[in-house]
Amino acid sequence: MDAKRRQFMGVSAAGIAGALAMSPDAARAAPPASTFGRDATQYGVRPGSPDDQTKALQRAIDEAARAQVPLSLPPGVYRTGLLRLQNGSQLVGVRGATKFVFSGGASMLQSEGAGGIGLSGITFDGGAVPLPTRRGLVHCAGGRDVRITDCEITASGGNGIWLEQVSGDISGNIFTRIATTAVVSFDAKGLIVSRNTIIDTNDNGIEILRTAIGDDGTLVVDNRIEDIKAGPGGSGQYGNAINAFRAGNVIVRGNRIRNCDYSAVRGNSASNIQISGNSVSDVREVALYSEFSFEGAVIANNTVDGAAVGVSVCNFNEGGRIAVVQGNVIRNLLPKRPVGTIPDDDAGVGIYVEADSSVTGNVIENAPSFGIVAGWGKYLRDIAITGNVIRKAFVGVGVSVVAGAGTALVNNNMISETPRGAVVGLDHARAVTTDLSAEGAQRYAQVVIGTNAVRR
Repeated sequence: MDAKRRQFMGVSAAGIAGALAMSPDAARAAPPASTFGRDATQYGVRPGSPDDQTKALQRAIDEAARAQVPLSLPPGVYRTGLLRLQNGSQLVGVRGATKFVFSGGASMLQSEGAGGIGLSGITFDGGAVPLPTRRGLVHCAGGRDVRITDCEITASGGNGIWLEQVSGDISGNIFTRIATTAVVSFDAKGLIVSRNTIIDTNDNGIEILRTAIGDDGTLVVDNRIEDIKAGPGGSGQYGNAINAFRAGNVIVRGNRIRNCDYSAVRGNSASNIQISGNSVSDVREVALYSEFSFEGAVIANNTVDGAAVGVSVCNFNEGGRIAVVQGNVIRNLLPKRPVGTIPDDDAGVGIYVEADSSVTGNVIENAPSFGIVAGWGKYLRDIAITGNVIRKAFVGVGVSVVAGAGTALVNNNMISETPRGAVVGLDHARAVTTDLSAEGAQRYAQVVIGTNAVRR
């Protein structure tokens, strides 16, 4: 054995001997292995108790926030009413094992103007106790950097999470059996809603809203949303997986959406919305919607299998204009919309556009009415329909030809198995011409028909 090794072993032996010789008092004075957080039980909180824990939990939340450390909640059931979160409140549970059960109140957790809030690894069970309108089981009004992650919210008697003027991250949560909407955000300050699973809500899945039209910028990405009902009825206000209202620059990307009474994604007066890379099936109205007073929409690289209309970019009469509809696969359209919608609304349409838009590179199959429609009466301006594949549609492309309608270009498309015609002129929803792509057909100055591959 060399000298260095002998020296190391001697020092190690001396250290061990010193540790063994340490007095009991010194050992008790040593800090615990972790001093990072506070255990809720040291404040009288009793996991698994049948008693209401509101008072003890509130004390624990306040003390941990005052010390600026997380509050650790061991496995068990905690019965509680309204709890108020402070600046820096961070509640950490054991995912699937720490459960809050609601005993009543305006909300289970509430914050007002508090930032740096974190909720992680906790199940919040609302017990189907009714909440007041415009309230969530978790309710945050104002505050920066609110993070709710890896939680479960179930059986809320109102909304799941309600946010007003909040920035932060709502990610990796599971929402089930929500009486109204899973996540509602008003006037966000910089929000991400991602990787959540939302199943069985009665109003909408996710709502990104503003009190007035303006920039919002919320990211709604990589969520799984299923079984969304239009419980209150209406003509499209409810039954949507994702709804952006007056919220500009929202990005909706990579979501899996299935079984909605109305739309998968509905942008209402939401300028510069991007709807891309979503997988949509079994929705019963317009799958991907940009409507009313908006300027700018990109709807690209989505798949839609089963909807009354695949994509609709409309309401030029209210200023809705400018869109790119590109690279979508849309098939198996339904012949009618749900009860409650306007009776003359079209169905069985792959893509519908009105103004200042490019429709290119899409594949549409099995459309009972039209593959693509451009314009509604005089509401048509500057539409380019190029490079699309349309198969098995009653009409391939319908273009408004009434007085006052603007220009449309239909060029370089592949159109097959369209018994009423490859390109047909429309008076609103009614076909009024023969196939304009046929040799010798009537021509309209505002409808420019280039070279299309047509198989009748």
